[in-house]
Amino acid sequence: MDSYSIHYSFNQPFDVSAKMAFDWCIDYRPDDWRRMGKKGIRTIKRINEDTLILTDTVVGEDGPLTKRRLVRLNSERLAWTNTHIAGPNKHSQFWYQIVGRGHEKSRLDFIGLQVNYEKRPSSTRIARVAEELKADDKRMWSLLAEEMRKDFHTQKR
Repeated sequence: MDSYSIHYSFNQPFDVSAKMAFDWCIDYRPDDWRRMGKKGIRTIKRINEDTLILTDTVVGEDGPLTKRRLVRLNSERLAWTNTHIAGPNKHSQFWYQIVGRGHEKSRLDFIGLQVNYEKRPSSTRIARVAEELKADDKRMWSLLAEEMRKDFHTQKR
């Protein structure tokens, strides 16, 4: 079967410290999809302190789609990886790292390496799909940044 990779990246600022942002980001919950503005269900299976399996079923335009992901945490670097182990983009990998930006500021550095299983399209088409993936993921992380802000704002009261 033919396959090809799509690479894309972006940054998302947060109004909390890097450690607080990291801890919030890796606190996976069943309602995460709602927080990202989508309909879906997430189950979380903890393998050990730095390894878990996420099984996500998200309802899209074409109906429900299920993906399983292996998540590896690296607390020392405030980083984690998310590798698709089942689903239409199996073997895709996504890298996340939280970087401090001074007092009570941080940002997410994201790199996406998505594997698509089909005949390789033109370079122009790959670039367009990369921009679409980037825009969609950036939109979800923007919503998550707002949810993070709300969670920490509520805690400070």
